[in-house]
Amino acid sequence: MLTELRIENFAIIDRLDLDFAPGLIIFTGETGAGKSIIMDALEMLLGGRTDATVLRADAERASVEGTFKLVGAEKTVVLEILKREDLLDDENYVTLAREVRREGRSIARVNGRTVNVTLLKEIGAYLVDIHGQTEHLSLLDTRAHLGLLDRFADVDFLLGDYRQTYTRLQSDRRELDELRAAQADADRRIEMLTFQAEEIEAARLKPGEEAELRQERDRLANAEALSANAQEALQLLDEGSPDIPAITDQLGQVVAALSSLARVDTAKTELAARAESLLENLSDIAHELRDYLETVEYNPRRLEEAEERLDLLHRLMRKYGGTLEAVLAFGAKARADLETITNAAEKIGELEAREAELLTELTEQGRKLSEKRKKAAGTLSKGIESELNDLKMASAGFSVDFQTKAEAAGLPLDKDSRVAFDANGFDRVEFLVAPNPGEGLKSLAKIASGGETSRLMLALKNVLARADQIPSLVFDEIDQGIGGRVGGVVGQKLWNLGQAHQVMCITHLPQLAAYGDQHFQVQKLVNNGRTTTQVKRLEGDERLLELAQMLGEVSEATLRSAHEILQSARTASKKK
Repeated sequence: MLTELRIENFAIIDRLDLDFAPGLIIFTGETGAGKSIIMDALEMLLGGRTDATVLRADAERASVEGTFKLVGAEKTVVLEILKREDLLDDENYVTLAREVRREGRSIARVNGRTVNVTLLKEIGAYLVDIHGQTEHLSLLDTRAHLGLLDRFADVDFLLGDYRQTYTRLQSDRRELDELRAAQADADRRIEMLTFQAEEIEAARLKPGEEAELRQERDRLANAEALSANAQEALQLLDEGSPDIPAITDQLGQVVAALSSLARVDTAKTELAARAESLLENLSDIAHELRDYLETVEYNPRRLEEAEERLDLLHRLMRKYGGTLEAVLAFGAKARADLETITNAAEKIGELEAREAELLTELTEQGRKLSEKRKKAAGTLSKGIESELNDLKMASAGFSVDFQTKAEAAGLPLDKDSRVAFDANGFDRVEFLVAPNPGEGLKSLAKIASGGETSRLMLALKNVLARADQIPSLVFDEIDQGIGGRVGGVVGQKLWNLGQAHQVMCITHLPQLAAYGDQHFQVQKLVNNGRTTTQVKRLEGDERLLELAQMLGEVSEATLRSAHEILQSARTASKKK
């Protein structure tokens, strides 16, 4: 439920701060005063399209912010979205905001954090439903009829089971399509995949092999130089020459001298130990050099083998990936694809059998779903016709039309026919109405009269109220084409709707406005050459005066009529 609405620099609105309560909320005022602008701002808040043209002259930004109290069935869904997006601040309230800058940039916020408009629209769809005379009249969209009927029929459980089976069927059909496509090109694919898999497998690749081969190749290619360098180092370290003793022999003499020194001057014990450690390290180096010399060999044949092996690895990496790991992965996938194609015929047979089973199961689930819908459709039709009778359309008829569409790959409803289906079943549903006797039932979307459309929509909303979980409903000039004779009935219907929803309504009919639990007057004022919209909540005498002005020029007669209208509305409301 919308509790607060703040609008700034939007069209002719300078700044508005409005507080709303539950029930029926009425907006009245002269044409052009800004009533519909408030609804436009609300639509922008809920994620509707917008651009810089909505900015008030000379303003750099326009903003709309609304605070919603989560009180009904929408609470669980909205809280789940907020938790999913890490936006939850208060489990009882959510604040939405939208801002448009002069350069055209739009910013959306939820609980003060910037989000994308898609998320704002997702949340807003659970909070407010706006109904106008044209594009916002959601009930005139035939695509919405099935959803409305399903909510009225309470088919969530049946629809959930059906959709689970539908998802499994779609998954199997996608796999079947892939297998059939693969099988259609099987011979060529088998030849290619066999070659790729065998070429990679024949190489017997090992991860890290390339680096090891490079090292071995470098040693083999430089064997003579490596051996000479190692022998020279070993000669100097451990063998020496007739003229120059080995370094280890000379360092041994140093160690002996320092050991004698340390026995006399103990302060140099650590120095003697370092010399001894150095001698041990040199001895280890000499030992490792001897071992290394045993591994260094001049082997042209092995060098050629290493070069050939490296050339093979590089060729495979160019064909199947930049690394040996990528080549191995490519080979594994080729082998798996080969096995899939090889076993495709058997797998296709299994999937086709399972597809037939799922189609049979889906058909049975679809029948149960359709039966419950048709039963609910009869109840819905009677309820709407009763509402239309109250709204002075006693001869009007209403019906829910069910159709199916033939499709070769559809559900087998009987031996000779198959019908198209989707995630919602096989029913094609449309609401039909007959506004006047003798005209016959027609598509609701094709009804021409604005007044008839308004009353039909109101009748639908009243009957569907218990199925409609959206807490706030907005009706922009629902009284278009409706006279005062019907206005009081419409007002009572809206008031009844306000017992289960928060209902906002723009109206020019005093008979309707009198039923409001809250009444706001919208005025357009000009100050210092600037036009602004102001909104004032009316109570007591001010409300009586507004109702009188809606009847005509204020006089004792119009004031008396306004008082009678107000009293009649209060009496009718109390009876409920």
